[in-house]
Amino acid sequence: MTKLRIGIIGGAGYTGGELLRILINHPNAEIAFVHSKSQAGKPVYNTHTDLLGDTDLTFSGDDTRDLVNQAGLSVIFLCSGHGESAKFLAENPIPETLSVIDLSTDFRDQSNGFVYGLPELQRERIQSATKIANPGCFATSIQLALLPLAQAGLLTEAVQVSAITGSTGAGQSLSPTTHFTWRNNNVSIYKAFTHQHLTEIRQSLNALQPGFDQPIHFVPYRGDFTRGIMANVYTPFAGSLDEARQLFDTYYHGHPFTHVSNMPVDVKQVVNTNKCLIHLEKHDGQLLISSVIDNLTKGASGHAVQNMNLLFGLPEDTGLRLKAVAF
Repeated sequence: MTKLRIGIIGGAGYTGGELLRILINHPNAEIAFVHSKSQAGKPVYNTHTDLLGDTDLTFSGDDTRDLVNQAGLSVIFLCSGHGESAKFLAENPIPETLSVIDLSTDFRDQSNGFVYGLPELQRERIQSATKIANPGCFATSIQLALLPLAQAGLLTEAVQVSAITGSTGAGQSLSPTTHFTWRNNNVSIYKAFTHQHLTEIRQSLNALQPGFDQPIHFVPYRGDFTRGIMANVYTPFAGSLDEARQLFDTYYHGHPFTHVSNMPVDVKQVVNTNKCLIHLEKHDGQLLISSVIDNLTKGASGHAVQNMNLLFGLPEDTGLRLKAVAF
């Protein structure tokens, strides 16, 4: 089988590194180039040291117009910071034959011809697209907790969300709140009720339940760990717990990465995997949905490869049957 030739823009960060780890072992992938302004000319394993012995790729600093216009390129992944993808596409006209998967926030509103890349919401649209806006990490976890209720028209009151993420969710650039001495043995709230992922969450819920206008009260936490997200979401639900489980099981039937568990879930079950695990409880008329993902795989790079598989007619789980750390 002819392999997909892949380019990566912004390959030196966390999402770029995670993408490399997956694609190096993807049976249908061939990495044509990895571009980085800051690391140009250096071996990839100098930055992503765990890849020593796995690849001899070197970061390219070549003109990006030449890179994206090279013959036979199938898809490029944009892994640069927010705002950089829109700038890159404005400066680098993309051939019609080249697909684009953007991991930033720039096109999650589905502007500029992009399709929002949440397979559990719109798999068929992704399969026929050429430009994919990869969902945000918190947004993925929270949406997967709510989509079955939205499809059934059962979001009738405010939604409460309390969610915690690992330090890699903040990106690789240092800041006071990512420094080890501050983050270690510490938990903090940030962007309460104003997090940028709320926009795409509401967009998706309205796609399934038009007119949904109830508040989504989202309190995000920075966690004292490296990878993973746990989102605890609750909202009124008139049915029984068994009815809720049936609703979720039916919605996620046929989706290879989202699973409903009868047992409580934890972050270690999903770290280093492309899974989302969901657990349901019913308390005093409230349905509590716990949703766990790895913020760098199902929350970013693994999700992007899942979208690539759909774009090119590959089995959705190709290259993504990854083992959790477990302990």
